[in-house]
Formats: sequence, structure tokens, C-alpha cells
Amino acid sequence: MIILVINCGSSSIKYQLLDMKGDDVYDLIAKGIVEKIGLESGIFQYARTGYDKIVRELPVPDHKVGMELVLNALTDKETGVLDSMEDIEAVGHRIVHGGEYFHGSALVDEDVLKKIEICCDFAPLHNPAHLLGIRAVQHVLPEVPQVVTFDTAFHQTMAPHAYMYALPYEYYEKYRIRRYGAHGTSHQFVSQKGAKLCGVDLENSKIITCHIGNGSSITAIVNGKVIDTSMGFTPLEGMIMGTRCGNIDANIVPYIMKKENLTPDQMTELMNKKSGFLGLSGKTFDARDMNVLANEGDPKAKLVLKKLTFDIIKNIGMFVAEMNGVDLILFTGGIGENNSRLRRRVCENFTHLGLRFDYDTNASGQKDVLISMPDSKVKVAVICTDEELVIARDTMHIVNSLED
Repeated sequence: MIILVINCGSSSIKYQLLDMKGDDVYDLIAKGIVEKIGLESGIFQYARTGYDKIVRELPVPDHKVGMELVLNALTDKETGVLDSMEDIEAVGHRIVHGGEYFHGSALVDEDVLKKIEICCDFAPLHNPAHLLGIRAVQHVLPEVPQVVTFDTAFHQTMAPHAYMYALPYEYYEKYRIRRYGAHGTSHQFVSQKGAKLCGVDLENSKIITCHIGNGSSITAIVNGKVIDTSMGFTPLEGMIMGTRCGNIDANIVPYIMKKENLTPDQMTELMNKKSGFLGLSGKTFDARDMNVLANEGDPKAKLVLKKLTFDIIKNIGMFVAEMNGVDLILFTGGIGENNSRLRRRVCENFTHLGLRFDYDTNASGQKDVLISMPDSKVKVAVICTDEELVIARDTMHIVNSLED
């Protein structure tokens, strides 16, 4: 089954075209990413399996333009892999927020789209982008089934004491205000893959997964089930991120609104799109650019990176206490997989747990590898996440069930 997987992030579109023959039997036909969406200069990458990567720098003002670039590349007469878009048999999408509506993946219909739209209030940087992707595919391939996989689904095993806020209970009853988490597809994949790589029994384990990228979250997983995660009602909660502020005193919100005469929508935009790395540095939301600035001595860039490290350490420490220990810590995501200095600085704070760090392997740039010493009481690894494969598997199963 030829499946196109679309993974729209807050500032990126990752995509893969796969020929799925089974859960672990598949061919990757092409893949790529559209990055730095919304900045003056975006980056478009496209790679057919077995061929050199094509990289172009060009303006990508929004996700709609990004989706057009993806579809055009796949059907390009010279470098494309499809004769036409009709060769695609199914499309799978990553959706950040499904509220309490979805505990697993679902076939796209108008009811599903309405529920995703309702959840736009919970994920204002993501769900609207996901809907753009789904609608774009509907326009080009109206007869092709589409499936959505939700980042919130994996976190539905949290207990009420972990997901409830101490607000009047009526607001949960009326508006379903509670903690939902995000990046669940990544946390699920990485925990399963990491446990297998490191020789940890998933069904008898305490694992902390650190998905660190433009959006970041950390999750505590006991025996394969989530007990807590850093993100909450929306992906705004938790640690500092590319353009999101993370945890702040709630009273700051009305305080700034009164001082600056801001509307609720303006305040939401400030916290979601103008804060985080961008707000604190005043220059960029991109971690790669932030590293360059920090290495050049920029004090605000250094502050951003120190705060990110501090937030990761704080969340890991909290989850170690909740689980009464930890067997395995996993790093993934664009920053988690590629920033060896960040991983080192985080892990050096957990030597009291018997964690012995492998500095050489960590600095080698290897992926899917242990970066703790063989005698370390806590294992640590860098795992390449593959949310697209999880989405492709679910898409294949749901579409096949329709045919059956």
C-alpha cells in the first residue's frame, strides 16, 4: 500500500512516502522536510531513496505553501517518484490534539474534522496546520482515504490525579479542561524502540522519554504506560520551546493583558508565537541559530540554552521522584538527537542515581545508540524518532479494515 505520511509541526512539515507491506516490512520511497516555515528564508528538502538529497532555500510563508511544495516534488517529471498523485492509496496525518475524543487513530470524515477543529483551541500552533494539510489532500485526492493519528492518545493512560487541574470541577465538566500531553506518537515509538535497543523489559520498566525540538515534552512511562507528561491542556505547558513560554505563573497572563491592553487572542499569540527561544533571545526560535549565537558570545542566547537545560533537568528529576527511580532515559527530537552538549549537561546532574555517562559515544554523533557506560545503573540512549512509521502502520491497518 502506497501511503503518504504528513507530519505538520508548528514550523515544519515532515513527509514520507512509503510502500507498506506489513508493520515492519516496508519500503521508504521518498522523504523530506519543509523547515523554518514563517521565516524570511525557508528550507525545502526532498530525497528519493538511493538518490542525493535536493535542498532549496526559498520563502515558505505558511503550511499551505509548504504542502504545495511537497505534492509538486513527488510528481515532478524529472525527480519525482509518482506518475500522478492518484498512485497514492492512503494518506496518514499526525494530529497534535484530539482532546478526549480520540484514544487511537481514526479515519477522516467530517465528524472527525469537526472534532479536530474544536481542538484547535487546545493546540493553536498545530491543529490549524493539520487541517490545512488534510484539506489540501482532499482537494487533490478526494477519493483517497485519510487517517489521523493523535499525539494525545498515548497519554490517555494518565490517572485523574495526574491530568486534573485544581480549578473548579465544573470547568472540566463543561469545557474538558485537563492535561492532555502531546508528542505521544514519538514518546510511544521511542520508548518501545529504546527499550528493545537497551535490553530493557518494557513491561517491567521505568522510562523517561525526552522529545526535545522546536516543541519539547518529557514523559514518564511505567511498564509501557504513561503516568505523567510535561505538556498539559495545550502544548504551551512545560518547558521553554521555540516560540512557547512553557510554565509561567498564571497571574502573569491578566497582569500583562492589563498593562499592555491585550485581548485574549493577542495574549495567546504572545505566549505561543512570540515567547520561548524567540522571546527570550529577541532574535530566533531556531536552536541551530541559537547555538551559533551562543558560541559567538550572545548573552541572551546563552540564557536560552541554559534555561532549556535547566527545564529538562527539572522535569527528569520530578519524574524520577514520581516513579521512585528510573531504568532508562531517552533523548529524541531535532535538538535531543543532535545536541550532544545538551545531553551531556543534563546527564551530569544524575550521577547520584548511578548514571555513568559515555562522553565519547555521546560526542560521536551516532544515533540509536547507548550513551551510558556498560556498568551504569541508569541507561541513557539517543533514539531517532519515527512518528511517520507509526502513522503509516495505523493508516495501513485502518484502510485494510475498510476493505475487509
